[in-house]
Amino acid sequence: MGEHDGPTLITSVQRAMRLLEVVSAHQNGAPAKQLARETGLPLATAYHLLRTLVHDGYVRKLDDGGFVLGDKLQALRTTGRAQALLNRVRPTLATLRDELASAAYLTFYEDGEITVAEIVDGPGTPRVDLWVGFEDAGHATALGKSVLREMDVESRKDYLARHHLADLTPRTITSRPELLRRLETPPLAPAVTDLEEYALGTVCVAVPVYSGETIGSLGVSLPANRLSRLPEVRARLLPTASRVTRSLSLTI
Repeated sequence: MGEHDGPTLITSVQRAMRLLEVVSAHQNGAPAKQLARETGLPLATAYHLLRTLVHDGYVRKLDDGGFVLGDKLQALRTTGRAQALLNRVRPTLATLRDELASAAYLTFYEDGEITVAEIVDGPGTPRVDLWVGFEDAGHATALGKSVLREMDVESRKDYLARHHLADLTPRTITSRPELLRRLETPPLAPAVTDLEEYALGTVCVAVPVYSGETIGSLGVSLPANRLSRLPEVRARLLPTASRVTRSLSLTI
């Protein structure tokens, strides 16, 4: 290999990123000529790059001709923050997985839906086959029911009005009054269980977590023949959920 061998770098990408850095330094916007001068780019190159960035939503052109960062970068920033938060809690979930020999799950209630944010499993601790999305199975999973239990009355009523209680297994609760009754008085409160209601042969336990004001749940799945371990699992989940909530509440 030659002395100059190294990674192949795309100059146009480097220029576009440098341009974004300079745009971000001008809160009230800056014209193309100024941006070209500060980046050391030929004016024509700066114009071409800005036109592309505007088209794709990374930069916005103001009425006075100045350029500021676009909405897409804000969306990336929000996504990046969420990823950073998850990075904080993955080691905790991995420890939980190893201690209980069970796959660990983290969900949140956002934009009117219960969604899976993270699953930490392994060769010896496989995840449940998510054959039905959590958006359609909140009533049948411990993770979903934990979130429902934490909701205020109106939010829970709204969720249940928008989601059919599908019959996923012979054990699934499909009666709304019965579901609400069980949410109010779970035997392992504040933990909630799924006793083969989502998938036959699998039981789950979940407890609530929070990311700021956002409701979530932390849970694990086990083979149904480990049902007798549920109290032990609950005892391990509760302090872990407290650590997860503290980690998620830290400001980035």
